[in-house]
Amino acid sequence: MRELKDTLARLGVIPVVRIDREEDAVPLAAALKAGGLPCAEITFRTAAAEGAIRRIAAEVTDVLVGAGTVLKQEQAERAVAAGARFIVSPGFDPFVVEWCLQTGVPILPGVATPTEILLGLNKGLDVLKFYPAELLGGQRMLKAFSEVYPGVSFVPTGGVSETNLAEYLKLPNVLACAGSWLVKSEMIAKHEFAEISRLAKQAREIVRQVRGG
Repeated sequence: MRELKDTLARLGVIPVVRIDREEDAVPLAAALKAGGLPCAEITFRTAAAEGAIRRIAAEVTDVLVGAGTVLKQEQAERAVAAGARFIVSPGFDPFVVEWCLQTGVPILPGVATPTEILLGLNKGLDVLKFYPAELLGGQRMLKAFSEVYPGVSFVPTGGVSETNLAEYLKLPNVLACAGSWLVKSEMIAKHEFAEISRLAKQAREIVRQVRGG
């Protein structure tokens, strides 16, 4: 988890990707890498997700690929077998969390309440997905969390875009932000990989301006 934490802190942004065709996985990963964001959270919402993870893990090895929208332990097992290096869930499922902890797979479970944050802390987790961020109060809520849970870092997801990314990244308890604005499904379908690279570069520039480096 330490390696993942360091990588996400450096990148500042996790592109959330819904992919419908396995054959688009490798050029997509290459586009993100070219834009300075060698990372992708492939959502487990489509039949192509598992195969897409497998292709990226095998063919673009320097891109950090994970599985998102993991709702069940069985999905986590399939994702990791395909090559996912981290798991993201929209909520705090104890079975998914426990399996990941037992197998040593980094897990970012979703939290929305103080109770769920405490569940994470009691499992030894200090990085949690805050979802859906904007609907739950966004930056104001995260500022409130920082006073009560000083040792916890969050990955806000849901409503984060290039327009508010900088403000989120300025918060000391935000490790990175995740969002789908970088990689729209229609952009993949139209093979607009140059545009994906451009948006990735734009996001990385925002990170650089806020955090330096």
